[in-house]
Amino acid sequence: MFIDTHSHIYLDEFAADVDLVVQRARSLGVQMIIMPSIDSAHFDQLTQLASRYPDFLLPLIGVHPSSIKADGDVELDFVEKELDKGGYRAIGEIGIDLYWDKTFVNQQIEAFEKQLHLALKYDLPVVIHQRESFSEILSVIAQPAYADLRGIFHCYAGDVQTAKQLVERGFLLGIGGVVTYKNSMMSKVVAEIDLDYLVLETDAPYLPPTPHRGKRNEPSYIPIIAEKIAEIKLVEIEEVAQRTTLNAIRLFGL
Repeated sequence: MFIDTHSHIYLDEFAADVDLVVQRARSLGVQMIIMPSIDSAHFDQLTQLASRYPDFLLPLIGVHPSSIKADGDVELDFVEKELDKGGYRAIGEIGIDLYWDKTFVNQQIEAFEKQLHLALKYDLPVVIHQRESFSEILSVIAQPAYADLRGIFHCYAGDVQTAKQLVERGFLLGIGGVVTYKNSMMSKVVAEIDLDYLVLETDAPYLPPTPHRGKRNEPSYIPIIAEKIAEIKLVEIEEVAQRTTLNAIRLFGL
């Protein structure tokens, strides 16, 4: 049995067939899909879908860095109000993304730190998005105030040395379809990092594994990712499924 720890199947890309997407995932052994939030504009889509499958879809709360603009405090206020209601298992996805636009880098860093403080306040793990921003992310979490943070580096894209530093602090690494790409550095990371620090994710509809590149990603592709990890680690896919699922269960308190 698998857990997809990062999927956005509430987005418009799945509007026409989301029930079939859920059915396919279940039929291939996915027992839960965790759905990080993007921002308040997508919140109704997120929660409405989660309410249809309450024992299968788990919504998180947070604001994606790309949704942080000049008025980022509005989004952060929304997140804190939701956290006050209770019931959330993690804050995410949060982080810094400098790939598309660096205009609001200062606001992104500020929003990231504020959400890390919320994670400590509510004793919740975080799901961290990093894109072209590893140095900025690492500089923030290196501060003593964040020594007790726990969570996942979603779609981990760093090198082996950084991966080892993160798992020493207790963070988990989210491994998705990129690990199946030819010449991907993630094969080296997976080879060097113990399974006790890895979780599976799709990031659907993005980053589908080989042989589905160029198409919409979906949670039913999780076994493809697990099979590649098993191949790299020289273990059976059942071991990958069991250990990554237990990692997710422990982190999210499932």
